[in-house]
Amino acid sequence: MTASTTRRTTAARSRLAAAGAIAVAGALLLTGCGDQTKDKGSGESKSESKAPLADKLPQSIRDKGVVKVGSDIAYAPVEFKDDSGKVVGIDPDLAAAMGKQLGVTFEFENATFDTLIGGLASKRYDMAMSAMTDTKDRQEGVDADTGKKVGAGVDFVDYFTAGVSLYTNKGADQGIKTWDDLCGKTMAVQRNTFSHDLAKDQAKKCTDAGEKTLKIEPFDTNPEAETRMRSKGADVVSADFPIAAYSVKNSGGGKYFQIVGDQVEAGPYGIAVAKDNTELRDALQAAVQAVIDSGEYQKIVDKWGVADGAITEAKINGGS
Repeated sequence: MTASTTRRTTAARSRLAAAGAIAVAGALLLTGCGDQTKDKGSGESKSESKAPLADKLPQSIRDKGVVKVGSDIAYAPVEFKDDSGKVVGIDPDLAAAMGKQLGVTFEFENATFDTLIGGLASKRYDMAMSAMTDTKDRQEGVDADTGKKVGAGVDFVDYFTAGVSLYTNKGADQGIKTWDDLCGKTMAVQRNTFSHDLAKDQAKKCTDAGEKTLKIEPFDTNPEAETRMRSKGADVVSADFPIAAYSVKNSGGGKYFQIVGDQVEAGPYGIAVAKDNTELRDALQAAVQAVIDSGEYQKIVDKWGVADGAITEAKINGGS
């Protein structure tokens, strides 16, 4: 999700691109942290020797034939369940394409966003892929609120770009056009995302200016924040632009929400990997770049209506 100087983090940040087209796509099996379904991306089996980048992976992963992926699977169109319960979206499609390059299956496990980096540290997951903005704070293991070191940090393989948007109930923008219009309003937002960080910064700006503060109501998932706004318990929701645009187009057949103002704080989405897992990091970078170079990446972003956020180079730790 996106950021100013912070982004959808373990205290967080966001993204850029236009979301739209719903095309229900191939299935990864999903294993839930409490959701016990498992979705596996298509990829070569571990016995398959023809995958061009298989030898770049750590031997332990080659032996298993599986990369465990931590993800918050409630963030359409990046990753979500379709009406049949299948896990679909930009990230699952990209993981499936990477699997063909590496000769492994990417197995997604559902979790709340703010537990993903901790899951890498505890080795619950090999990587986290969940519209997570690559930021210096996350790279260095710094808490965005306190500025204190709280962990070892992670490395990122960047694969997309996105910014943050505000959206309201349709026909009820209440004069909100910029973040400075939020003083005295109530925002519902997903906890520990970059949008949450931006909201905290804005609340402080309102108070420092002697205006009514911005009241913030954090939720575990973005759909919960939207439900709060739909019930008129909040005035506005903030999320990464692809997610906001997708909700505006599809929720209630396009009748529920509207985007207000311009998106802000564009930054890269990254696949997060533990600092000590450099061999896997480099293999993932090679796989993302191969998918870009093959043209498959462009097909994926076109399919989901997010071509404006496409990149041409899979950088390591390109966020600021």
